[in-house]
Parts: sequence; structure tokens; C-alpha cells
Amino acid sequence: MKRRVAAIYAIVVGVLMFGQWAMFLITGNVPELQTEPIRIAFHLAGEFTTAALLVVGGVGLLVVRKWGYHVFLLALGMLLYTIIVSPGYFGQLGQWVFVLMFAVLVVLTALFAVLAYRAEGELRGEG
Repeated sequence: MKRRVAAIYAIVVGVLMFGQWAMFLITGNVPELQTEPIRIAFHLAGEFTTAALLVVGGVGLLVVRKWGYHVFLLALGMLLYTIIVSPGYFGQLGQWVFVLMFAVLVVLTALFAVLAYRAEGELRGEG
């Protein structure tokens, strides 16, 4: 596994998560802010933490820091959780393009997680 590819995947997905939520919030497409403000606040905290750790882990891999590997794996685990849970919301609304997007992300993220685990030395800058 190439460290640079893994890093770019993490950074791009993290930035896109920030962007998607920013777009939803700016355009008023988060009705739960009025109907379920506590639940959505916790959900957003999880989403933004995942996105931030993806970016931090990706940067850590790019600059070859040993901690980058651990943050990267943690972020991938968090991402797997959110991309398994999130499609239900969009499926309920009949927004199947989002469901498909999440399905692709599940496959890619699981693949990156397995490959990263197998290439620990390389990703930590040891090989």
C-alpha cells in the first residue's frame, strides 16, 4: 500500500465530510436542528470529529509521523461506523444516490483498513 494514496484518501474524505455538512447546514437541509436538536448535535460532533481525525491522520501519514498511522486507523474505524449508519437516513427519504455513495465508501474504507493493517511498517515510515 502506498502511504501517499492512503493519506490522500483520508484527507479527501475528511474534507468532503466537512463540505457536505457545511452545505447541508448553510442551505437549511438539517431539519433535525429544530425537531431533534440534542440528537443531531451529538451526531454532528461525531461527524466533525471523524472528518477532523481523517484529515489529521492523513497529514500524519504524509509527513511520516508514527502517530499518523494510529490516528489514520482510528479515523477509518470511525468512518466505517458513520458510513454504515448514515445510509438509513437517506434510504428512508428515497435518496438512493446517497445510499450508493455510502456503499462505495464502505467498500473502499474497509479495503483501506485491511491494507493499512497489513502495511503497518510502510505507513509508519519503517519500510
